[in-house]
Amino acid sequence: MTQIKSQLTLKEFLALPEGDITYELVNGEAKPKMAPKRFHSRLTLALTQLLTPWAKNRGEVGVEWAVTLKRQSRDWVPVPDLLYVSYSRLTRDVIEDEACPIPPDLAIEIISPDQTFGEMSAKATDYLEAGVLRVWVVDAKAKTVTVFYPDAHPQTKAGEDSLEDSLFEALQITPAQIFQQAGIP
Repeated sequence: MTQIKSQLTLKEFLALPEGDITYELVNGEAKPKMAPKRFHSRLTLALTQLLTPWAKNRGEVGVEWAVTLKRQSRDWVPVPDLLYVSYSRLTRDVIEDEACPIPPDLAIEIISPDQTFGEMSAKATDYLEAGVLRVWVVDAKAKTVTVFYPDAHPQTKAGEDSLEDSLFEALQITPAQIFQQAGIP
Protein backbone atom coordinates (compact mmCIF):
# COMPACT_ATOMS: atom_id res chain seq x y z
CA MET A 1 0.00 0.00 0.00
CA THR A 2 1.27 3.46 -0.87
CA GLN A 3 2.05 5.74 2.08
CA ILE A 4 0.30 9.09 1.53
CA LYS A 5 1.24 12.22 3.43
CA SER A 6 -1.56 14.01 5.22
CA GLN A 7 -1.62 17.35 3.32
CA LEU A 8 -1.30 17.23 -0.44
CA THR A 9 -1.22 19.89 -3.09
CA LEU A 10 -3.29 19.32 -6.21
CA LYS A 11 -0.11 18.55 -8.16
CA GLU A 12 1.03 15.99 -5.56
CA PHE A 13 -2.38 14.35 -5.49
CA LEU A 14 -2.60 14.06 -9.26
CA ALA A 15 0.90 12.56 -9.34
CA LEU A 16 -0.03 9.70 -6.96
CA PRO A 17 0.42 6.28 -8.55
CA GLU A 18 -2.67 4.40 -9.64
CA GLY A 19 -3.55 1.44 -7.50
CA ASP A 20 -6.34 -0.78 -6.25
CA ILE A 21 -7.86 2.03 -4.19
CA THR A 22 -9.47 5.11 -5.74
CA TYR A 23 -8.89 8.33 -3.82
CA GLU A 24 -10.59 11.73 -3.82
CA LEU A 25 -8.80 14.92 -2.75
CA VAL A 26 -10.81 16.56 0.05
CA ASN A 27 -9.39 19.41 2.14
CA GLY A 28 -5.83 18.51 1.16
CA GLU A 29 -6.24 14.85 2.10
CA ALA A 30 -6.45 11.75 -0.07
CA LYS A 31 -9.67 10.06 1.05
CA PRO A 32 -10.33 6.51 -0.14
CA LYS A 33 -13.53 6.06 -2.13
CA MET A 34 -15.72 3.15 -1.08
CA ALA A 35 -15.43 -0.05 -3.07
CA PRO A 36 -18.68 -0.56 -5.03
CA LYS A 37 -21.01 -3.39 -4.09
CA ARG A 38 -23.19 -5.45 -6.45
CA PHE A 39 -26.12 -3.05 -6.97
CA HIS A 40 -23.76 -0.08 -7.23
CA SER A 41 -21.79 -1.88 -9.92
CA ARG A 42 -24.96 -2.87 -11.80
CA LEU A 43 -26.29 0.71 -11.68
CA THR A 44 -22.98 2.08 -12.97
CA LEU A 45 -23.11 -0.35 -15.90
CA ALA A 46 -26.80 0.37 -16.62
CA LEU A 47 -26.30 4.13 -16.59
CA THR A 48 -23.26 3.79 -18.84
CA GLN A 49 -25.24 1.66 -21.29
CA LEU A 50 -28.15 4.12 -21.32
CA LEU A 51 -26.10 7.33 -21.54
CA THR A 52 -23.31 6.35 -23.95
CA PRO A 53 -25.44 5.93 -27.11
CA TRP A 54 -27.20 9.23 -26.37
CA ALA A 55 -23.88 11.03 -25.75
CA LYS A 56 -22.37 9.97 -29.08
CA ASN A 57 -21.48 13.16 -31.00
CA ARG A 58 -22.65 15.25 -28.01
CA GLY A 59 -19.99 14.62 -25.41
CA GLU A 60 -18.25 12.04 -23.29
CA VAL A 61 -19.49 9.74 -20.55
CA GLY A 62 -16.85 8.84 -17.97
CA VAL A 63 -16.92 6.15 -15.31
CA GLU A 64 -15.03 7.09 -12.12
CA TRP A 65 -13.21 9.88 -13.94
CA ALA A 66 -11.67 12.29 -11.44
CA VAL A 67 -12.55 15.99 -11.83
CA THR A 68 -10.42 18.95 -10.72
CA LEU A 69 -12.72 21.44 -8.99
CA LYS A 70 -12.72 23.94 -6.13
CA ARG A 71 -14.62 23.38 -2.89
CA GLN A 72 -14.69 26.20 -0.35
CA SER A 73 -11.78 27.85 -2.22
CA ARG A 74 -9.62 24.72 -1.94
CA ASP A 75 -8.60 22.20 -4.58
CA TRP A 76 -11.07 19.34 -4.67
CA VAL A 77 -10.82 16.22 -6.80
CA PRO A 78 -13.98 14.15 -6.49
CA VAL A 79 -14.46 10.95 -8.46
CA PRO A 80 -18.12 10.77 -9.44
CA ASP A 81 -19.45 7.31 -10.23
CA LEU A 82 -20.27 8.65 -13.70
CA LEU A 83 -20.07 11.97 -15.40
CA TYR A 84 -21.09 13.49 -18.68
CA VAL A 85 -19.20 16.40 -20.21
CA SER A 86 -20.43 17.97 -23.44
CA TYR A 87 -18.12 18.78 -26.32
CA SER A 88 -19.12 22.42 -25.89
CA ARG A 89 -17.39 22.35 -22.47
CA LEU A 90 -14.53 19.96 -23.23
CA THR A 91 -13.72 19.89 -26.92
CA ARG A 92 -12.98 16.67 -28.77
CA ASP A 93 -9.37 17.72 -29.39
CA VAL A 94 -8.50 17.46 -25.66
CA ILE A 95 -6.79 14.09 -25.51
CA GLU A 96 -4.64 14.19 -22.38
CA ASP A 97 -4.93 11.24 -20.01
CA GLU A 98 -5.72 13.26 -16.91
CA ALA A 99 -8.45 14.26 -14.51
CA CYS A 100 -11.32 16.10 -16.18
CA PRO A 101 -10.05 19.70 -16.17
CA ILE A 102 -13.46 21.43 -16.17
CA PRO A 103 -16.76 20.99 -14.33
CA PRO A 104 -18.87 18.41 -16.18
CA ASP A 105 -22.44 19.02 -17.28
CA LEU A 106 -23.58 16.07 -15.12
CA ALA A 107 -22.13 14.23 -12.14
CA ILE A 108 -23.83 11.03 -11.00
CA GLU A 109 -23.35 9.60 -7.52
CA ILE A 110 -24.82 6.24 -6.50
CA ILE A 111 -25.50 5.89 -2.78
CA SER A 112 -23.50 3.00 -1.29
CA PRO A 113 -24.95 0.96 1.61
CA ASP A 114 -22.82 2.80 4.19
CA GLN A 115 -23.57 6.29 2.82
CA THR A 116 -26.57 8.45 3.56
CA PHE A 117 -28.74 10.53 1.30
CA GLY A 118 -27.76 13.53 3.43
CA GLU A 119 -24.06 12.97 2.71
CA MET A 120 -24.75 12.68 -1.01
CA SER A 121 -26.96 15.79 -0.93
CA ALA A 122 -24.12 17.77 0.64
CA LYS A 123 -21.73 16.47 -2.04
CA ALA A 124 -24.28 17.39 -4.73
CA THR A 125 -24.36 20.94 -3.36
CA ASP A 126 -20.55 21.07 -3.47
CA TYR A 127 -20.62 19.92 -7.10
CA LEU A 128 -23.13 22.63 -8.05
CA GLU A 129 -21.15 25.34 -6.25
CA ALA A 130 -18.06 24.18 -8.19
CA GLY A 131 -19.80 24.70 -11.54
CA VAL A 132 -21.32 21.29 -12.31
CA LEU A 133 -24.64 21.95 -14.06
CA ARG A 134 -26.64 18.93 -12.79
CA VAL A 135 -26.14 16.21 -10.22
CA TRP A 136 -28.06 12.95 -10.06
CA VAL A 137 -28.06 11.03 -6.78
CA VAL A 138 -29.20 7.47 -7.38
CA ASP A 139 -30.69 5.52 -4.48
CA ALA A 140 -30.86 1.75 -5.09
CA LYS A 141 -32.95 1.09 -1.96
CA ALA A 142 -35.63 3.67 -2.77
CA LYS A 143 -35.26 3.17 -6.55
CA THR A 144 -35.12 6.91 -7.06
CA VAL A 145 -32.99 9.48 -8.83
CA THR A 146 -32.82 12.89 -7.20
CA VAL A 147 -31.86 15.66 -9.60
CA PHE A 148 -30.02 18.66 -8.16
CA TYR A 149 -30.09 22.00 -9.98
CA PRO A 150 -28.00 25.15 -9.38
CA ASP A 151 -31.08 27.42 -9.42
CA ALA A 152 -33.99 25.27 -8.16
CA HIS A 153 -34.90 22.80 -5.45
CA PRO A 154 -33.93 19.15 -6.01
CA GLN A 155 -36.54 16.88 -7.54
CA THR A 156 -36.82 13.20 -6.70
CA LYS A 157 -37.93 11.00 -9.59
CA ALA A 158 -39.22 7.43 -9.34
CA GLY A 159 -40.81 4.82 -11.57
CA GLU A 160 -41.90 6.25 -14.92
CA ASP A 161 -41.05 9.87 -14.00
CA SER A 162 -39.04 11.37 -16.82
CA LEU A 163 -35.46 12.52 -16.30
CA GLU A 164 -35.92 14.78 -19.31
CA ASP A 165 -33.96 18.02 -19.01
CA SER A 166 -33.43 20.87 -21.47
CA LEU A 167 -29.71 20.61 -20.71
CA PHE A 168 -29.65 17.06 -22.13
CA GLU A 169 -31.59 17.41 -25.37
CA ALA A 170 -33.30 14.20 -26.55
CA LEU A 171 -32.25 12.18 -23.48
CA GLN A 172 -35.38 10.31 -22.48
CA ILE A 173 -34.92 7.86 -19.65
CA THR A 174 -36.75 7.08 -16.42
CA PRO A 175 -35.68 5.64 -13.08
CA ALA A 176 -37.69 2.51 -13.96
CA GLN A 177 -35.54 2.01 -17.08
CA ILE A 178 -32.33 2.48 -15.08
CA PHE A 179 -33.30 -0.01 -12.37
CA GLN A 180 -34.72 -2.50 -14.89
CA GLN A 181 -31.50 -2.29 -16.97
CA ALA A 182 -29.53 -2.88 -13.75
CA GLY A 183 -31.68 -5.90 -12.85
CA ILE A 184 -32.50 -4.47 -9.44
CA PRO A 185 -35.80 -5.84 -8.14
